Amino acid sequence: MVRNLGIRSGLRWAGSVSAVVALFSLVLIFTVPAHSNSSRQDASHDPRLRKAYRFQEGGWTYVHLEGSPSEIGFQHGYLLAPEIQDAFHAIQFEDTHRTKRDWEFFRKVAREMLWPHIDSEYQQELQGIADGAKAHGTNLDVDDVVALNAFEEVPDYYVPWLNKREHAMNAPKLVAPGNCSAFIATGSMTKDHQIVIAHNNWTGYVAGSRWVMMFDIVPARGNRILMDGFPGVITSDDDFGVNSDGIMIAETTISQFEGWEPNGKPEFMRSRKALQYANSIDDYVRLIKEGNNGGYANDWLIGDRKSGEIAYLELGLKNTPLWRTKDGYFVSSNFAQDAKVLAEEAPVFDTKDLSSSPNARRVRWEQLMLQNKGKIDVEMAEQFLADHADSYEKKEQANERSLCGHVDASPRGVKEWEWGPNNPGGAVQGKATDSSMAGKMSLRARAGHPCGTDFLAKDFLDRHPEYDWERPFLRDMKAGPWTTFTSGQKSPR
Repeated sequence: MVRNLGIRSGLRWAGSVSAVVALFSLVLIFTVPAHSNSSRQDASHDPRLRKAYRFQEGGWTYVHLEGSPSEIGFQHGYLLAPEIQDAFHAIQFEDTHRTKRDWEFFRKVAREMLWPHIDSEYQQELQGIADGAKAHGTNLDVDDVVALNAFEEVPDYYVPWLNKREHAMNAPKLVAPGNCSAFIATGSMTKDHQIVIAHNNWTGYVAGSRWVMMFDIVPARGNRILMDGFPGVITSDDDFGVNSDGIMIAETTISQFEGWEPNGKPEFMRSRKALQYANSIDDYVRLIKEGNNGGYANDWLIGDRKSGEIAYLELGLKNTPLWRTKDGYFVSSNFAQDAKVLAEEAPVFDTKDLSSSPNARRVRWEQLMLQNKGKIDVEMAEQFLADHADSYEKKEQANERSLCGHVDASPRGVKEWEWGPNNPGGAVQGKATDSSMAGKMSLRARAGHPCGTDFLAKDFLDRHPEYDWERPFLRDMKAGPWTTFTSGQKSPR
């Protein structure tokens, strides 16, 4: 297994970049299983797989999961075993590099801090993922799977809190990043006076190029779910989804958030539970706040197609203000707006710096909302997600300030997230839906940059060798077409 191949000493990063590349090339050689046709055939007869299936469309992998928690987990692990193994290595590589802690640290956190606070239903699903992946030839166990599920909250929330608490010497500077751009609108703002919601995922391209799962989940209890997602993770995690009772959600991360509650419930579990069991905005707010650990602190955009009402929940740890309306809009691009959240939980964030990525995108969202009042629909939402306007320099320019983010093209990077100049990250996919589509459990999605341009890893690394340390896992991110996905579809249209 990876943790037995000398990774601990290798992750001290004392060697050269070429040594790191060679090390992780060996990791891939020794840990990616070689599947024989006979082993696949034998395992595929497992009755737990009877209702599950997968197919490719538009750059996405559509996965249908159905049954009890352990059955859904087993199906997830088995059907996506190659993708899970690949994603696991990429996340392990990034998390250990950034935090300067070995993978056994993350496994221990998963086992001792997170697992005891996970509801039994989701413990069964996580164990099922490990079992299913193992049945298909991987070597991951449930500690690895839980640590993978927590890849958004442990490195950027728990580790900084721990470093500060322990007065860690020479600790790397870690800050809560700002991932995603989103809006939700209703009433007189939209063309048909129904809810329209859209979201693009901002993250580094190592993770983002792998964030192309489309999950259709039919649990034994709760609502059916259609959401985008990451291999091996039980929630959307970026987050965008709809459920069968008309709840529509998206979120963007609060930049430079500080806070952690070690006895809280993991955010990845709370967000999945909220989408699965919420039948109203009040339900969603209650469930996402229940046992809040402060991890992956987000501004949540929530809609209820049954009532046409929308809401904006700023989910801090100490403060959780909520706004709601049946006629208006909310925009989000990694900024906190509540005075108490800013003062007590994101005190470093500068709301007045309009040159920053979060604030420049906020200005652009407000411009688009006001310019298009009464005309907004899903087609227009797709155009918004592809927008390249730089509101600060007042010109068209794909960079860290555009809604369709291309930080790799920016000589400034994003200082608020400790992203250096030309950091390979930005908008890695987009999604949109409205009340009518949500009523049919349907949404639109585009893999890769929402504007349709491709990211080519070799070309980028040739221009920016300072990021050569990412070479083992940085890969091309080709843009697919805007594609409609619906719960229960059986094959590409």
